[in-house]
Order: sequence, then structure tokens, then C-alpha cells
Amino acid sequence: MGWDGKPIPYWLYKLHGLGQEFKCEICGNYSYWGRRAFERHFKEWRHQHGMRCLGIPNTKNFNEITNIQEAQELWEKIRERQGVNKWRPDLEEEYEDKEGNIYNKKTYTDLQRQGLI
Repeated sequence: MGWDGKPIPYWLYKLHGLGQEFKCEICGNYSYWGRRAFERHFKEWRHQHGMRCLGIPNTKNFNEITNIQEAQELWEKIRERQGVNKWRPDLEEEYEDKEGNIYNKKTYTDLQRQGLI
């Protein structure tokens, strides 16, 4: 049926892919008919609520992911990658001595304790 309640031509039905069913496990196994409706549902309340219940932010990274297990695995990978990129002051904080040499915090404090700086 079209937007006006009248039947749409079969060729238009096939063109829009309305014969294809897409199920989303995150939305409670809700079915979406057609590619356009499926792509649009990622921004709708039902999908957002499902992602919120899983404790996962609903970002572009999770588009096309409809399986709960896949979403949780991707979220773990993203969190691990963010943990690797976090700034660690003990390794990355730089100190400079009077001569202009640059050291990380651990090396600088060791040299300072030894009285070499």
C-alpha cells in the first residue's frame, strides 16, 4: 500500500525492495520491510532504547549491526582500542633539564634522585 492507502504497482514494490524482510534482534526481533525502512530504523526510538538497555551508545559504528552478540563484541573492541590510545602521564609526560634534554617522567625522576640532573 502506498502513502495514500491505494495499492502501489508491482514494479515499484520490487524497485523499493519492499519484499525483503530485515529483522533486528536489538529491537526485539522487529521486522522491517524494505532497505529504506531498515536503514532509517537505526535512528528510531525502538533501536535507541535497545542499545541503551545493552549499555552501548547508538553511534554510526553500530549501523547495520542487528545482532546483540555482534554489537557487544564491537563495543568491547572499541573500548579496548580507546584504552590503548589513552594518555598515560607516567610514560608520555615529558620533562626537560637545563641542557635541553627531554626525558619521560620516570627517567627524569630517576636521574634527579641520583643527582645527575
